[in-house]
Amino acid sequence: MRRVVSAVAAALAVAAVLVGSGAAATPAGGQVQLWASAGNGNSQHVVFAGAIGDYGTAVNVNKNGKPNPNGNYAKLKLTKGTFMLDVTAMNKAINSGHPQVVSNTTCSAAFTSSSTPVTFFNGTGLYKGISGTANLTVSFGGVGSHYKSGPKKGQCKQGDQNPKASFGFITGQGTVSFTA
Repeated sequence: MRRVVSAVAAALAVAAVLVGSGAAATPAGGQVQLWASAGNGNSQHVVFAGAIGDYGTAVNVNKNGKPNPNGNYAKLKLTKGTFMLDVTAMNKAINSGHPQVVSNTTCSAAFTSSSTPVTFFNGTGLYKGISGTANLTVSFGGVGSHYKSGPKKGQCKQGDQNPKASFGFITGQGTVSFTA
């Protein structure tokens, strides 16, 4: 009998923690902030703070959620569920921008671009019924290489697809809501 009472007490304690933490409840919605790595292949690390306090990965996809490195959508796989972002405006802003060469001597360049709002949709798990928008800023920095021979010897390779080093990140803030 003592084991049964202990097991019931333990089960009630676990249930109280789950209910108290809102594990099954729909989030209230509100302001969100996000940080993500960028330019690291087709999968980026992402962290959310605010109404979404979670982390995971973002994968470039097409509108149907199928992986596509050139897709205009991002599928975010977080620990408490998934959702999609329509990043068409962000991609357009990135593609229309031009890196600023910071130094021809070191072949270093930087790029920053902001977009019109991206849209949250198609949530699962805790994020079922998500909607909202966020403004994103994408920043990159990198070091390229010089031509070693030929008529451009010593000049920076413009548009170098294989820089010596690069780093990119995305920041953003917006508002989300959830419908039951």
